[in-house]
Amino acid sequence: MKELVEVIAKALVDNPEEVQVSEVSGEQSVIIELKVAPEDMGKVIGKQGRIAKAIRTVVKAAAIKENKRVIVEIL
Repeated sequence: MKELVEVIAKALVDNPEEVQVSEVSGEQSVIIELKVAPEDMGKVIGKQGRIAKAIRTVVKAAAIKENKRVIVEIL
């Protein structure tokens, strides 16, 4: 999941070297934290949060295959 979020985020931003993705595993869920450069924040979130919602949808679809619950947080 971490790699998936990283690939998507790097494709969207102007500074792909500043993309940081960390994964925190719990008992039933996995939290994926995405950090990007401040000037790229708008590109990752999108108008009215549409791109952020799309990223979460893709990751949740991939997580269903592994029977996990994944939460994507953009910091």
